[in-house]
Amino acid sequence: HERREAFTHWLHWYNYHRPHTGIGGHTPASRGTNLSEQHT
Repeated sequence: HERREAFTHWLHWYNYHRPHTGIGGHTPASRGTNLSEQHT
């Protein structure tokens, strides 16, 4: 249970808070939002 909870927190940090150099220092979550806004 503790391992699953730790992974859930890490995954949230990785997708919503950690800047990724491969996408210009943005987070994956912000890039996904931008993509959906461009195609509406």
